Amino acid sequence: MDLTASPRAATELHRSAEALLAHLAAGGATPTLPGTFTDLDGYWLPPAMESLVALMSGADALEPLARAAQRDERRTALFLCLALAVAGQGDRIHASWLGIAFGDLSAEQPVAHGQRALWVTAARGAYGPAGKIFVLRKLDAVDLPVQTDIDGWLDSLIPGNPAVVVPHSLVDYPELAEIPEMAAPAQAAAKLARLHGRCVEITSSKRPDDSASPPMRNGSGRPASAWAHDEPLAVLRALIGAGGPEGPMGSLVGHLRDDLSPGADPDLAAVALHVVAPIVRSVAEDLAEATTATPPSRVTVPILGHDIVLLPEGPDPESMAAAERRVTEEGVPRRRGPWPGHLAAALSAILAVAAFVVPLLLLLIPGAALAALAAHLMWRQKAQARTDGEYVTARTTELRELADGAVWAMHEYAREAETRAHTAADDLTDLTRLIRRGPRAA
Repeated sequence: MDLTASPRAATELHRSAEALLAHLAAGGATPTLPGTFTDLDGYWLPPAMESLVALMSGADALEPLARAAQRDERRTALFLCLALAVAGQGDRIHASWLGIAFGDLSAEQPVAHGQRALWVTAARGAYGPAGKIFVLRKLDAVDLPVQTDIDGWLDSLIPGNPAVVVPHSLVDYPELAEIPEMAAPAQAAAKLARLHGRCVEITSSKRPDDSASPPMRNGSGRPASAWAHDEPLAVLRALIGAGGPEGPMGSLVGHLRDDLSPGADPDLAAVALHVVAPIVRSVAEDLAEATTATPPSRVTVPILGHDIVLLPEGPDPESMAAAERRVTEEGVPRRRGPWPGHLAAALSAILAVAAFVVPLLLLLIPGAALAALAAHLMWRQKAQARTDGEYVTARTTELRELADGAVWAMHEYAREAETRAHTAADDLTDLTRLIRRGPRAA
């Protein structure tokens, strides 16, 4: 519709429309049209505004509604659905208006701003149970890409999963928890527990005032631009030509993931969980299955920097012998033998003999010094050998104790695995019950 033919009338119309929206969003009483309000032939907005005022005042709205629908049925239906929702009178809409205004959804196409606005208002209960069921059916009719990005759905529901989960049985041996065969069941159980907790949070979340949803309008002291969810008002302002260019439209999967993330609106999260329930159930079943994996009977784990093979009956003797040999070879540095002390002792003896043969008793002085040096060198060599032996003994003892402890930790992990699998099965059962129930329509 070309509004340039009557610019003054178009300006007055937009002014009236903006005032009407601000009045509705601020929770005002039944609005009235200004005396200067005039129709613009061929433009859908004037009769749509007339029908809105008539609907809210309880008057007959058939004639202006028919004119508006004839000029632009979709925009008229979208305008009335959103305006009545913002005014807190969403129960006055006709069921057919939602279908006309909403249109079709597709996972490959972006969600239009009007569709998202209706999605939000229906999820928040603006149209009652029938409106929520309508949106749920629209969303359920879309085939979501289930297997393309499972991790993406998990990251939306339970972001920040740790790279390694250390079960209680392996607290003293966290290196065992990094072995893939032992890490996968613990990681799966932890994810399933968090997923179950998130589903419980979504399906049981209540508003602070125990109401199902806050009113679909602002409080008395807040301007229309600060409404809690700006989608309906932004779309209304765009419809009347006062909102400027629309921002980029989001994808269906993107909206669902945003609604599922922690901190999202509880009503939107409940609807999104209902839509992705098959995906969540499939992921939960895979996680529960992963927790039933049989613990490995043979693992290789680094202990004190040496690879030790652990078996149910104890550390592998060959790997332990090789590790002890490396402790002896690498733990003690190469040292000089006892020959410096022996050489000093031999020189001392030679000087002593020469002192009596020459004779020159002064040779006894350096002989005595060399004898003392020889004694010191031999004592230090024996002390170093004793220290090296004690180090090797302590290191090998520690290696054996840690290896034996790791074997007992593996046994404890195996006993814990049964409990973990039972807990995961209970989590899966309760999660399935929760998502089968879906969001409460009432």
